[in-house]
Amino acid sequence: MQRSSAEEAAQVAKPDVRAWRATLSASCASLVGIGLARFAYTPLLPAIVGAHWFAPSAAAYLGAANLAGYLAGALLGRPLGARVSAPALLRGLMLLATIAFFACAVPMSLAWFFVWRLLSGISGGALMVLAAPSVLPHISHRRRGVASGVIFAGIGLGIAASGTLVPLLLRHGLSEAWCGLGALSLFLTVVAWAGWPVGNGAPLTAPSARGQHHRPTLRLRALYVEYALNAVGLVPHMLFLVDFVARGLGQGLDSGAQYWVLFGLGAVVGPVLGGHLADRTGFGPALRLAFFIQAVAVLLPALGTGTVGLIVSSIVVGAFTPGIVPLALGRIHELLPHDMAAQKSAWSAATTGFALLQAAGAYGLTFVFTQTDGDYRLLFLIGAAAFVLTLGVDLVAGVSALHRRTA
Repeated sequence: MQRSSAEEAAQVAKPDVRAWRATLSASCASLVGIGLARFAYTPLLPAIVGAHWFAPSAAAYLGAANLAGYLAGALLGRPLGARVSAPALLRGLMLLATIAFFACAVPMSLAWFFVWRLLSGISGGALMVLAAPSVLPHISHRRRGVASGVIFAGIGLGIAASGTLVPLLLRHGLSEAWCGLGALSLFLTVVAWAGWPVGNGAPLTAPSARGQHHRPTLRLRALYVEYALNAVGLVPHMLFLVDFVARGLGQGLDSGAQYWVLFGLGAVVGPVLGGHLADRTGFGPALRLAFFIQAVAVLLPALGTGTVGLIVSSIVVGAFTPGIVPLALGRIHELLPHDMAAQKSAWSAATTGFALLQAAGAYGLTFVFTQTDGDYRLLFLIGAAAFVLTLGVDLVAGVSALHRRTA
């Protein structure tokens, strides 16, 4: 009798072990595809220019190549997922990002570098669309918030590493830094290799589901708009925080880098804390609270709140840079329960909208910055206004949906 009970307990525990191994794999994917492939380039940029690999304008152009690739990867993710089995595709995408690191260690030409930065972006965009949706259906509903947080905490770890690991690697040389990132990416790919849910080896999107068209509800269309506007609100901190502290406040590059480390520390814990909150309150209320908190945090630098305000702003916005992702994904699962094909389609659309407005916001705010002779505070005001608009869209959509139900 006791043996039978032990066997039953072991059988119950096995799905949990498999689920959390899959969660670890998806976290490694977000760390490699987004955390390292995108954010590690920021501290590498001055070294690339200083080593005369490329001119400053060309180096910035190469940074934009990753964002362009991310958008392409977000668009290509579902079509690829419909044709290739889940484990094979996810492993291949992580290997592609890994190879790109090693390829960038050899500055053969601008075109060579551009192609590999573009491919790394494609890998990151596709992994963002496919990794979490391939894992979350294997997680119990009451733990999906925390699981989503763990998955996207990989992005935060990459941001933190960009402020700590990359400077250490650069002491050995620029090529060695790229190879070090490639070695870390390869290690994470190996860690994730056996953890992906296998099932029957079917593609991520079943062919039979491709022909189905789900008309988005009002709340879902509103969520697309909110998630995209959220991307705009994050741009001032992502692009200008360090420069604002270093040049705008005259505190120097070392001080600016310290705030970037705080930004990265917030990014590590943000997804997990946000997911834990969503497990308790639901994803809808958690998102509304996130929009409000971000609006206040982005506004603080524009108000001249001093060191304390900058510390709070850096940590909070850093936390929500990856932390908003599991909240949006969880909200999609709430709005489209029991329909995996529709969930994956909606997440692909949301990710594409986020990528589009993030790129547009980056170029738009850069234009505003240059046209106003470097008015940093205006950038933060625009970012805060984007979050206020985001919250307004959510509230209006909620009221409209309530009227429709009661009409």
